[in-house]
Amino acid sequence: MPGRHHARPPSKLRAVRREQGRTQESVIRLLTGRAHRLNIAVASESALRVMLSRWENGHDQVTNPDYQRLFREIYGRSNEELGFPAAPVNEATEELRERLSLARNLDTSTLELFQRQINDLRSADLKFGALTVLDQLDAQVRQMEKLRGFSVSSEHRRRLSAILTDARTLAGWTALDRGSALRAWSYHEDAKVTAREAEAPHLLAHAAAQQAVILIDLGEIGQAVELMAYAREVAAGNVAPLLSSWLAAAHGEGLAAAGRRDDALRAFDQAAELLPADPVDPQLPFLLLNSGHLARWRGSALLRLGDQDTINHLESAVRELDTGSRTVRGHTGMLVDLAYAYAAAGDRESALRHAREAKRLASQIGSDRQRQRLAALELPSGGRD
Repeated sequence: MPGRHHARPPSKLRAVRREQGRTQESVIRLLTGRAHRLNIAVASESALRVMLSRWENGHDQVTNPDYQRLFREIYGRSNEELGFPAAPVNEATEELRERLSLARNLDTSTLELFQRQINDLRSADLKFGALTVLDQLDAQVRQMEKLRGFSVSSEHRRRLSAILTDARTLAGWTALDRGSALRAWSYHEDAKVTAREAEAPHLLAHAAAQQAVILIDLGEIGQAVELMAYAREVAAGNVAPLLSSWLAAAHGEGLAAAGRRDDALRAFDQAAELLPADPVDPQLPFLLLNSGHLARWRGSALLRLGDQDTINHLESAVRELDTGSRTVRGHTGMLVDLAYAYAAAGDRESALRHAREAKRLASQIGSDRQRQRLAALELPSGGRD
């Protein structure tokens, strides 16, 4: 109809940015940082803000090959996926040669460096939560994926795939803590793919069981229990006792969410039986599990089951987990569980006390997941004397 204005459809460039959970400011920082490393001249940050807005709104097209390359690298997408014209054949061929050449430099020392970097980010996550590490993990994952995609050494690809799986499950877990279930799911889906290429059933089982927690958060309990059972099947006879214990406890969590009390408690009993006397395995750096952590996990399951012994169990876990073995995310979750348990018991004062401390920690580490749980907490109208 004449005179009617039609809204422009969202550009692919904007859609990819939003899909990856990035802000325009973070993209500008990535663009300028990558350009500096590649010695590519780009506009100032203030000018880039205007340019990016116009590109994303469809007012201008990204025609400069340098900018197209920068976007391809930071997003890990093709020209077509980003809405750019296809790269000329000679340019695409030259880029392929560059990436193949870079991948040939992959060696044992580089692989060890990647694993150390992931372990360092894991340590930071345990101490400070997802707020400080998610962007760094995302960059690490993309860097390793580019190398893996152009490496022809089967030995190096398997090892890199194992490290990449570790990085992706950690990134997925931190993304879930930041409240991005879709991003967390995608990380875990990709982790299962690289675990299979790594020929590592222990990594596949861990990724699948951790992914099931996303389903629990979404209320898809039946699918979560099914995925956790699959993870234990994958692991059967193929993994260390520590992982078998962790998988049994994860299964117990899912069974508790499904209201299957006897099956859930049986799974936690199995986890306790399987837990090694020395629950530290250098081959499983992504697992932190001891009797205190297991007690906290069981207490959380008892809360789901509405068990009257929940408070005693969780308070005992608090005492058993000294400050040296706590993780900030796990401690925050335990405080939220205690707030719910005391609320269910009618103890408003204790519920409020634990909720306030949990809220403080959740804000400190950027845990949107725990903040959402606290927002849904219903306090009793009165308290006990």
